[in-house]
Amino acid sequence: MSGNTLVLIACVAVAVVLLLGLVNMLRGGSANLSQRLMRLRVLLQFVAIVVIMGVLWWRGG
Repeated sequence: MSGNTLVLIACVAVAVVLLLGLVNMLRGGSANLSQRLMRLRVLLQFVAIVVIMGVLWWRGG
């Protein structure tokens, strides 16, 4: 699996969780679910940054 694919997967995961959290908030859904989704988003953003930095390091960039 190439570095570009890993970065794309990480970014898409962040975007999906962000959209799910926003949809839940806009529909007036559970506040607890929104909170869990936003915490998951922060964790996935951290993972995405680590993946991006790892790919850059691996390529010598």
